[in-house]
Amino acid sequence: MSRGPEWHFAERPTIEHLKAMGYGFLAPAEHTSLRDGENQVLFRPQLIEALMRINGIDRASAEAAYGELAAISDNEAWLKVLRGDYARKVTGQETRQTLRVIDFLDPGNNQFSVTHQLRVKAETTRKPDVVVYVNGIPLVVIEAKSPLNVKDKTGEAFEQIRQYEQDIPRLFFSNVFNIVTDGALVLYGATGSGSKYYAEWRDPWPKVEADFPDTLAKGLWCLLEPSRLLDLIAHYVVFEKTETGTIKKICRYQQFRAVNRIVERVIEGKHRQGLIWHTQGSGKSLTMVFAALKLKTHRTIQSEALTNPNILVLTDRVDLHSQISGTFVACGLPNPTAIESIRDLHALIRSGKDGHTALSTIFKFQGSKEAIANSGNWIVMVDEAHRTQEKDLGAYLRATLPNARFFGFTGTPVKKDDKNTYENFGVPGEGYLDKYGIDDAVADGATVPIYYTGRKTDWHIDEAKIDILFDTWFAELDDDKLNEIKKRGVTVEDLVKHPRRIELIAYDIWTHFKQYAQPDGFKAQIVAIDREAVILYKQALTEVIAEDLKAEGTAPAVALARADAMSACVYSINQEDGKPSEDAHKQAIRTELKAHYLDAEAEKLAKKAFGRKGEDPQFLIVCDKLLTGFDCPIESVMYLDKPLKEHGLLQAIARTNRVSDARKRNGLIVDYIGVSGHLEEALSSYRADDVKNAMRDLDDLRNQLRAAHSAVAALMKPLKRKASDKDALKAEYDAFVKLLGTEDKWFNFKAKARSFIALYETLSPDPSVLEFTADLKWVANFLLYGTQHFEKRQAFDQMNYSEKIREMLEKHLEATGLSVTVKLRHITDPEFWEDFDPTAKTDEDLMTAAIRKTTELRKTVTERIDDNPHQYGKFSERLRQLLEKLESAQLSWGDKLKAAEELAKDITAEDAAHVEAGLSPGAYGILQILNGFTSGPEGEALAIRLEGLYTDPVTAPSGWWAKDGLRKSLRQQVRSMAHLAGLTQLREIPEEVEAYALKHFAGQ
Repeated sequence: MSRGPEWHFAERPTIEHLKAMGYGFLAPAEHTSLRDGENQVLFRPQLIEALMRINGIDRASAEAAYGELAAISDNEAWLKVLRGDYARKVTGQETRQTLRVIDFLDPGNNQFSVTHQLRVKAETTRKPDVVVYVNGIPLVVIEAKSPLNVKDKTGEAFEQIRQYEQDIPRLFFSNVFNIVTDGALVLYGATGSGSKYYAEWRDPWPKVEADFPDTLAKGLWCLLEPSRLLDLIAHYVVFEKTETGTIKKICRYQQFRAVNRIVERVIEGKHRQGLIWHTQGSGKSLTMVFAALKLKTHRTIQSEALTNPNILVLTDRVDLHSQISGTFVACGLPNPTAIESIRDLHALIRSGKDGHTALSTIFKFQGSKEAIANSGNWIVMVDEAHRTQEKDLGAYLRATLPNARFFGFTGTPVKKDDKNTYENFGVPGEGYLDKYGIDDAVADGATVPIYYTGRKTDWHIDEAKIDILFDTWFAELDDDKLNEIKKRGVTVEDLVKHPRRIELIAYDIWTHFKQYAQPDGFKAQIVAIDREAVILYKQALTEVIAEDLKAEGTAPAVALARADAMSACVYSINQEDGKPSEDAHKQAIRTELKAHYLDAEAEKLAKKAFGRKGEDPQFLIVCDKLLTGFDCPIESVMYLDKPLKEHGLLQAIARTNRVSDARKRNGLIVDYIGVSGHLEEALSSYRADDVKNAMRDLDDLRNQLRAAHSAVAALMKPLKRKASDKDALKAEYDAFVKLLGTEDKWFNFKAKARSFIALYETLSPDPSVLEFTADLKWVANFLLYGTQHFEKRQAFDQMNYSEKIREMLEKHLEATGLSVTVKLRHITDPEFWEDFDPTAKTDEDLMTAAIRKTTELRKTVTERIDDNPHQYGKFSERLRQLLEKLESAQLSWGDKLKAAEELAKDITAEDAAHVEAGLSPGAYGILQILNGFTSGPEGEALAIRLEGLYTDPVTAPSGWWAKDGLRKSLRQQVRSMAHLAGLTQLREIPEEVEAYALKHFAGQ
């Protein structure tokens, strides 16, 4: 059989690498003897042998166990089985015996196998490229496709995996994760994951890059080397319960590396502590979950140090405590206990018993000085470790647990002069036990980069010039008020909260937000200097939005209500808020603070609504709350009007770094206070390397845009461009197609063009993009035209652009008339046939028409074959021939257009063939299936009866397609009718007819 490039570049090398790692290869010819049928996926002999070998049971018991295991159809239940949570009665035992399907302690006692082209029969039968088995259980599916796009995670391979999961779910009941590879890049994702969650395993720790001949070898070793695969299965997969359902998660390389370093340190016993910095947004809470899971269950390790340890997870904030407790419970960790009081804490740690997993805040150790007896058996994981050393809390903790092992976790780097944190958690000369910094997370796509831009400098507050600024801004105040403020001392707050300043900034925020974030459904936080400023921003923003809505024609009352709903304030209540004040301004603010305050439940609802696309609020206005631990991917911009620095600044800006959909390329900090002008100073207490890219100047991005534009412009330089009307623009496009000439040059241009467009999108609506707008329109719309010319397919680039860019390009297409040129028509559209008329067409016009028709026919043939392969399969070869003719230098463009017309006419004739045959379209479609099985003269009558079977409400009542029993009954009737008609392929025919019926008769 002929093999495509995927076999040579990806599939075969994958199998060879796995064989070199000790996997046995099973050829497709062996599949029949290993399975109970093509619809089964367990390799029966291997699983039965493993059950006998690992558990010492007899064959009858192993076969009975196999029968039970083959019936498990839940992925989470299968993970429990893989981890040893399965028991049943066996011969010679009174009670149920735990049966292990994997020997984690001795990898050599397992059978690792790899096979390919495994045909799994279902309604839609599928053959995945490569499947990895352990002891006869399919655990990993590998899809080999080329090439992969690591940046936007698009491509056939991801769609193929999702298709398999949908069409042959049986193969994924026991699946742990999937891999896609193009022979170079290796990306992996947990069962059911969308493509954006697939990632590369970049660090092969404890090995190094140089240990591997290429990236394929490295990626496969990292994930599938037998002992590593067993470790991943045993300790690094969790099912997290969320409000929207259960999500399966598998570790990233930094989590695997950090946890194994912690476990190694506990086993070695040489050092009793370690410091882990995993930057915010990279899954630090999950790292702690995986650490607890491995320390508690340690399935792949036998060590006295891990016999029955106690684990204590500490936070220094109630919201973090709730978040981590929630994660531990949601991930199904063995019996986590959330400690709610000091008494509960001491009762648990002083019980003298072992095996606890406790979650508490460090404050519950306040005043505790008496050491507990078994402190040496406690492993303490401290979140945001640097903060827990303050106010003697660290001292109380260590006095109570003097011999415990302490592992400190932090989402921000530790300050260079923070001796306490290094001393209490670090090892001299080590720094971090494990580090996953800001640049690592951005490089992996675990977070998006954060950019900043400073707005008008006259809004910035320079503390050194407070008095001068005050005299300028507050000149209109009466003398008494002026003197009163000067007497108590002018503060930054006085200036920041100047009403005119707040009004101007609110207007600027709304103008920027409308252009930058709102078109793509993203949201924003406004960070005010204090609670009074929160209220002032709320009032000013509501007024600005209401005026805007009224200008658009909204009734005043409706506009005000809508504007008010668009923002919510989140702050803490103060006992002063309820007190009356003689100062009218103070009283008004206190009244508003009470009015806009959200209690715990209302705050929870506001945060949830903020996290949902298309729902209000669009803005959260805060001063202290929600600047740490608040995880909301939909937030893409933060409007900063509070002089934050150091840890507070790093925590706050990271609210914008979470990955969302492909349109969120970065987070943006819009700085009104002047922090960005003194960024070095604000972050000076950290090592420069740790924070150099914490916030990147938008100027960097502007420079990148200029460079990307120059790269595109260089390729277009020989082109004469002066288009003013649609004909001239089309001529330019044709000239550029000729100029590019080869496919290689086209792909090079496409890559550079996409980079230019992506940077333009990221910066828009920044004024720096305006000089490039005309070129952007030209280039982006040329991509549609060029894709048809060079690839003979429809371009989907526009679908990935942000709303603001897409709208601009569509208007340009319409205005220039190019939409007619790039628009693909369906074969059933009367206008489809106009292209074939050669009258008054220049050679350029004939070329455009021939290419467009071939592109449309490629789409048509694909659709038709998908609809009914038996009827339309013959056009597949015709299409291939047409594509070859298009490349031929011997034929004129007129001849090529004629060949396309002939194919189009034949497809149309086939569409109407049922009329000539005197059959309905459905019966004719079924007849083509029967003809594929040599149906003979009975065929037509049988096809009519089979259509009736699936369309008569008596035999196929509404909803038949969703009822397994009814579908089975219909298949049996098809089998009987085919048998009576003298047909012999009684297994295949019912399946093919049902597949056709599901496409054509379901839902009627």
